[in-house]
Amino acid sequence: MSRRGAARGALALGALGVVFGDIGTSPLYTLQTLFDPSDPHPVKVSRESIFGVVSLIFWSITIIVTVTYVVLIMRADNDGEGGIMALIALIRRRAVPGGRRAKLILAGLGIFGASLFLGDSMITPAISVLSAVEGVEVAAPSVSNIVIPITVVIIVILFMAQRLGTGTVGKAFGPIMAVWFVIVGLIGIKGIAAHPVILEALSPSYAVSFLFGHFGTAFFSLTAVVLAVTGAEALYADMGHFGRSPVRRAWILVVFPACALSYFGQGALILGRPSTISNPFFLAAPGWGRLPLVILATVATVIASQAVISGAFSVAHQAGQLGYLPRLRIQYTSEEMMGQIYVPWINWLLLAGVLTLVLAFQTSAHLAYAYGTAVTGTITITTLLFFYYARHQWRWPLWIVVTGAGILLAIDLLFFAANLTKLTHGAWLPLLIGITAFTVFTTWQRGRELVTEKRDRDEGDLRHFVVELHAMKPPLPRVPGTAIFLNRGKATTPLALRANVEHNEILHQQVIILALETVPAPHVPAADRLRTDDLGFKHDGIMHVTARFGYMDKANVPGLVPLMNEFGVDGCAPNARLSYFVSRIELAPGHTPGMSRWRKRLFIATSRITADAADSFGLPRERTVIMGSRLEL
Repeated sequence: MSRRGAARGALALGALGVVFGDIGTSPLYTLQTLFDPSDPHPVKVSRESIFGVVSLIFWSITIIVTVTYVVLIMRADNDGEGGIMALIALIRRRAVPGGRRAKLILAGLGIFGASLFLGDSMITPAISVLSAVEGVEVAAPSVSNIVIPITVVIIVILFMAQRLGTGTVGKAFGPIMAVWFVIVGLIGIKGIAAHPVILEALSPSYAVSFLFGHFGTAFFSLTAVVLAVTGAEALYADMGHFGRSPVRRAWILVVFPACALSYFGQGALILGRPSTISNPFFLAAPGWGRLPLVILATVATVIASQAVISGAFSVAHQAGQLGYLPRLRIQYTSEEMMGQIYVPWINWLLLAGVLTLVLAFQTSAHLAYAYGTAVTGTITITTLLFFYYARHQWRWPLWIVVTGAGILLAIDLLFFAANLTKLTHGAWLPLLIGITAFTVFTTWQRGRELVTEKRDRDEGDLRHFVVELHAMKPPLPRVPGTAIFLNRGKATTPLALRANVEHNEILHQQVIILALETVPAPHVPAADRLRTDDLGFKHDGIMHVTARFGYMDKANVPGLVPLMNEFGVDGCAPNARLSYFVSRIELAPGHTPGMSRWRKRLFIATSRITADAADSFGLPRERTVIMGSRLEL
């Protein structure tokens, strides 16, 4: 095998471990949930219903995952990055018919989809680990009373280990999941071999006849069928880590066949022994292999949980970079992979949410009622945004967009409508999480706009301020060293610089006003990183520098100093004496119009989780000066 082929194989193997953990563990609970007799709308076991639901599952995976995501949506990448936040960034930086209002509506839809994903990030670890540990009830019924304690311990360990990063552990994820998919496929083949007639369900006619011939039953069954496609968003969201081709190959050659074989094998088992509906996945395995399968399933679900948790970290980070969340404390856990990050605040929030779900719902079947709403909502929004982007950016013909979007959105909305029927049985939960997150996102964005307006007035025009400095008589004394003042842009004066001039009445020998700008792209090359401006006065020791970062880049200010020296910025030599100045704003509720009082209080409360600027930008504490001011909203 060539070196290039080996590299592609390694990427595909890595994708198995990171991208497909969620969707790859769905066979654990999908059919069990479908035939659960405690369901408020149970599917009765019969030959017709077994063929119908197995066919529905197969064709749902084919249409939603393979066609919608793998064939279509994965084509829309933002410099190689995928996911709904990347799609929002693509739309924000392109000309959109309807102007700013249309962009806000589309971005709002995308943000709500990302908010639903955060709900999914809580439900996935809970249902995945719980369903795997429930295998103990099959392998060793005498200890079934410890399912909840074991689940809680595993989840606590999983979240406590997040701060260590996934770099080292990640190397083992791919091979473990490869073993998982092989075993899942083999167990499925074993079931099919006993009742090969189940393969007739490959025909879509069974899905169609079940859906329209028994619409009342089939419609409600979609709430469980959708469990087979949970994790579809991960194919798109994690595309930037492995590339489009490795993800596609891993899905088509390994994951899709293994999952399909498992579903058909479980269907065959139920066809022969209807009593196995209690847990067809584990009962399909030979008796001697059930306990090892429980262990492997538990490991696989931990990997699935890890992928979704990492996705939540990325969503929070990207939301902060795009202005929908405050700047959170980020820890980069890998020197090689910028996307491997740890966000402590999000981690502990997710842990609290996951434990609450496990203790409240107790079983994976009950928890499944809450699962589909978040997934189908995110899928529907992503599909809608994709076709809008395809029409206005790629200039797809209108008839293709209308036909394609019409068919796929009709299927997505059918699933979403079915899951809304579970509102009183738990589906309200992901919607509540999504609405709460959406409220926080949009409140923070609006609050930032109000704060920016007030700060602009308080800070004043930067060029005018520099002109006033040169006109001062006598001129301000210049003290040795280089002062770097962090600023929001180039239009206004840093509050810390204004305070230093007005109160200390000094100016450093070299003054650099540094603005950090996040662009709607994942990464910015070093050659395009900096833009300099002498503000109209050359060689006066005052320079404005704009540093541009992608939303996946780490904004490290001291790391910019050597680059500024290369760009000819004075005062940035290796032996330069540097001081960093940061402006801090204390917020208080006031009478500024534009936002209701409760939202102002929410905005101020959210601002308290903002990471310290020195930590976020890598500023050395011993050389950082923080100067504060008060602002009323």
